[in-house]
Amino acid sequence: MMNITARPHDLLWLRHDTALLGVTDPWVAELWHCQQPVVVRRDVMKQGLIPVGVRGQARHQRAAGWVAPTEVVRVVSPEMLVVPRQLNHHPTVQALVVLRQHHWPWEWGVTGSTGFALATGLPVLHQDSDLDLLIRAPNPLRPADVAHWQQVLSTLPCRADSQIETPQGGFALNEWLRSGRVLLKTATGPRLTDNPWAEETP
Repeated sequence: MMNITARPHDLLWLRHDTALLGVTDPWVAELWHCQQPVVVRRDVMKQGLIPVGVRGQARHQRAAGWVAPTEVVRVVSPEMLVVPRQLNHHPTVQALVVLRQHHWPWEWGVTGSTGFALATGLPVLHQDSDLDLLIRAPNPLRPADVAHWQQVLSTLPCRADSQIETPQGGFALNEWLRSGRVLLKTATGPRLTDNPWAEETP
């Protein structure tokens, strides 16, 4: 039995198909099987179950479900996918190689379709795919470090979007840079804030 701590964006492989609970979308039964990972989504755990999402073949095919921790046999975090061992002809994977040539003061990883493709080898990428990135930020980011990150992103061979993960939730870096106020995604729902590191006051 695995003792896991699942965080949003982690990919989970399950013991068997019936381990996925609470999904009613008919396409899931047709297309999904336990050799494909599910992704941890942001929600309140219910009765000890982990909130997860299922990815289909089409962009609109996304389904929400639940998984018992005892049914998880493998966990892959976004940080584990920044050293690509395949798919090097894709622009998003070439972009990861560029990012790894720099030293960053934070842990970072890859999510979205590129992360899914690197974790599974499934052909979900195309030449104009975006690169979705995750930055772990337990403390506020230094403006100079953010400026350097953004400058490097501007040179990449693909569009790149960064999500910042704080102890309170996640937010889009571009939104924060534009206005200083963000829609922070938390386990209990989104909230507007100008300090995504601060705990919500009642």
